Amino acid sequence: MSAAPTATGGDGPVPPPRSSVPADSPTTDGTAAAPVADRPAAGAGVAWPAGVPVAEPAEPVVVEVEPGRVRWDPAERRARASQSFWTAVVGVPAIFSVLRLGVEAGGELQTTLLLVANVGPVNLLAGFLTTAARLLSTGMVAVFALGAVLAVSADRLPPGTRRRPLFARWADITPAWVVLASFLLALITWPLLYLPLLLPAFVAAFQLRPGRLHERVVPRLLLIGALLAGYGWLMLPTLREAMRQGDEWLVLALLVVPPLLALFIAGPLPGLVIRPLASVTEVAVLATLAWAAVPVISTPVLPLTVTTVGPESGPTEDVRGHVVTTDDVNMVILQEQGGVRYVPVDLVRAQVLCPSEEELPRHQLRIHDFHVEDSLLEGMGRRVRPVHRIDAACRTPA
Repeated sequence: MSAAPTATGGDGPVPPPRSSVPADSPTTDGTAAAPVADRPAAGAGVAWPAGVPVAEPAEPVVVEVEPGRVRWDPAERRARASQSFWTAVVGVPAIFSVLRLGVEAGGELQTTLLLVANVGPVNLLAGFLTTAARLLSTGMVAVFALGAVLAVSADRLPPGTRRRPLFARWADITPAWVVLASFLLALITWPLLYLPLLLPAFVAAFQLRPGRLHERVVPRLLLIGALLAGYGWLMLPTLREAMRQGDEWLVLALLVVPPLLALFIAGPLPGLVIRPLASVTEVAVLATLAWAAVPVISTPVLPLTVTTVGPESGPTEDVRGHVVTTDDVNMVILQEQGGVRYVPVDLVRAQVLCPSEEELPRHQLRIHDFHVEDSLLEGMGRRVRPVHRIDAACRTPA
């Protein structure tokens, strides 16, 4: 009988593989197994080479875990935070769209079904994004700004002391391009009066401290002074007009305070105020968004019109409401004061588009030919299509 062949390597014969059973493992009959060195190898009649050391079995690593406490993996935490964030981003518009139809119908089931049957999902989503873009951008900007400040503040705490705030976890898992997109959306949809608030929010979201402008103090102060001077030149005519009118103190505060606040808003915060501030800001942001969502939900889905109805030779009537649909027989109008009215198309004499009361301006201030209550999109749109005179039928009360 010849010995079992062994593999040949560059430095000599290679021993056959060692059994994977540990030396201390008991056999099936309960007796202790023989040591590895005395045990025959896998090949019959081949002994373990004397010059090759035998590896000892690895001892298990025991990790002490505090009883009653679950330690989450950081990757799992990020995954859970990302899932909750995108669930809110996708779910909130869908819920708001359904609520808008119910409010528009006045809470009546049949009217709601009529709107559902005639308002397509694409039109509903487009109308929601048009009217709720400010709310969405406001929520995202607030979350990212507060989350960045809380994140850089929580990093200074001892590791494992407390769980990171919710907004901080959201800021950690959000890509930078999403944060930039939210600020760009706010830039083009917010009224010009509130755009200065984006300065401290942007500084907080990206932690742009004044020290990053220049390493030396004097050049840094010169750069800050130049930036503030440019902002003052841009807003100076509006500030003068607001002071001349005398009752625009809110406008003055919104135009002056945010640039100064941007110099000191970047974190980190003291460790004692991180947890209370995180809880208060989360509740405050959610309450503010809920309060701001009420006008969004109550905003009509359909445009407001005044339809003149009557025979050719007879008295006419102005029906104020929202046109739901029109066919060969009737025009279906959801009246502003409630109820659905079917008007024969043969009786329709005229129809005009009217603005709502929320669209009427409340301030008489402009920033370089842009009204302070218009967004950049609305201001550019008014330059392309100037506002026409409101029809007399729109001024008539319903």
